[in-house]
Amino acid sequence: MDIQENAILTDVGGFRLNSVLISPQSLAAKTTVLFIHGASTSLLDPFYSFSGMCPQNMQMLFVDRPGHGKSDFGTSENILPDAQADAIATLMQLRGIAKAIIVGHSYGGAVAAALAVRHPEKVAGLIFLSPAAYPWVGGISWFNNIAKLPIIGALFSFFVVPTLGAIVLKRATKAVFEPNEFPDDYTRRAKTWQALRPRAFQRNARELAALSAWAEQASHNYKRIIAPTLIVTGDRDDIVSPVVHAKRLAKEIKQSELFVLKGMGHKSDYIARDLVVAAIEKLSGQKIDLDPIARHIENKIAEDAKG
Repeated sequence: MDIQENAILTDVGGFRLNSVLISPQSLAAKTTVLFIHGASTSLLDPFYSFSGMCPQNMQMLFVDRPGHGKSDFGTSENILPDAQADAIATLMQLRGIAKAIIVGHSYGGAVAAALAVRHPEKVAGLIFLSPAAYPWVGGISWFNNIAKLPIIGALFSFFVVPTLGAIVLKRATKAVFEPNEFPDDYTRRAKTWQALRPRAFQRNARELAALSAWAEQASHNYKRIIAPTLIVTGDRDDIVSPVVHAKRLAKEIKQSELFVLKGMGHKSDYIARDLVVAAIEKLSGQKIDLDPIARHIENKIAEDAKG
């Protein structure tokens, strides 16, 4: 599939969101699955992982969050998950999607939660992948702390990040997958270099800097989420703590099911891909036992670790 030919920019209220819709060729789609990517990336991240695994009778919508990929930045409010969720809800309406199963990875988990709280009528089910959804202790990385600043941050993002980032990009990207295997062509196919664009880098830093304070207030509303929910995380995730985020979220959403995979790091959208696809099918109404699939993934992780 040529992603460029299928990408559409849609005005969602003064700014545009970029999205790609994949529909099955044979039958009319009965279910839509909407993927929300994490920080420092774009729709290419979930697209690369899931676009070739579209279940029958389902269509997949991949969206660039505001300021990421080819989407416009929009207003300053768009650094918060609430505004991003509102924009995605508008996009769904304009693209003729009444309801969808929402899949959110990392920062995308916060946006998915906001969508479920603010627009429950649009959410048929939720799949949180290594979600960032609660306040945490420790802040953000030193380079994001610099980049978030108005003047110094702009200078840093324009003059330091492109050069320094190009040197450490692949190493930093591989670190996101640790301790699991890094796909050889991930950097190229996901176009991870896009994160080094000065405005995008500074925007991403401001999103991350604002997330914990947002989650402090927003997390009080998670108990209102009524959609059937599955949560997937790894016990080796050193980027988004499963204890602080995924396990707590599972306790607050009563109708949720939690999978904590042994040996898995942060990239559950890749390492646990088969489990995610099965979870999508389960939320769409199929009778599927997810436990054997989870155990199979854990066994593969263990085998890969042995070399």
